[in-house]
Amino acid sequence: MTTPVYRGPLRRDMQHKMIAGVCAGLARRYNLSRSGLRLAFVLSTILPGPQFIAYLVLWIVIPPDTRR
Repeated sequence: MTTPVYRGPLRRDMQHKMIAGVCAGLARRYNLSRSGLRLAFVLSTILPGPQFIAYLVLWIVIPPDTRR
């Protein structure tokens, strides 16, 4: 059984961002693939629901990662 790796606080990844860094930040925090998470988000927008609004809210709520 593997233990999840703690990657620090949730922050938007400004170095690997495509739009706002939300997916990249979530992927880094939870040790997921950036591309896979982005693809899952894009595919989820086909389904009815508030995915785009959730992305905008996360963009506002999650602070950017200003560390270098």
